[in-house]
Amino acid sequence: MRTIIKIAFLLTVGILISCGGKEEKKEEKIKIGQKPKVEKKVEEPATDEVPASQRITLDNKGVGKIKEVKLDETIDQAMVERGAQIFKTNCTACHKIDKRFIGPSPKGILKRRSPEWIMNMILDPELMVAEDRCAKDLLVEFNGAAMANQNMTEAQARDILEYFRTL
Repeated sequence: MRTIIKIAFLLTVGILISCGGKEEKKEEKIKIGQKPKVEKKVEEPATDEVPASQRITLDNKGVGKIKEVKLDETIDQAMVERGAQIFKTNCTACHKIDKRFIGPSPKGILKRRSPEWIMNMILDPELMVAEDRCAKDLLVEFNGAAMANQNMTEAQARDILEYFRTL
């Protein structure tokens, strides 16, 4: 009788051990003419915040010596021509007119930034990145590619700004 109980006990333990803890792996066979099933993980954005390059901050004048810029209703073509040439010479290594590149596209910049902010960024990008929230966010968005200080004069920065008005 004891042997029967021992055998029954061992069989029960053996069955419990063999049933527990295993994970079944299903293999899906691909049939000819069918696409394999692929699970797609949809990642949620880390934040709802608008990227700095698309953010509208027209009330922010930035940090620097430019406190106020008056824009005439008419565009000064002589300034546009000078600004286009300066931009072509000094800025196109990092900025493309119609697309994102190493830096943001200047197209439509005056719909997102104040003239003062733009000129302050052109004249002293290091100060802007050090003290302006939007400039800091742009640096992060563009993978730490800091804007080079081209040592522009205020007149050159104003010419570039006038050129940006035509984009």
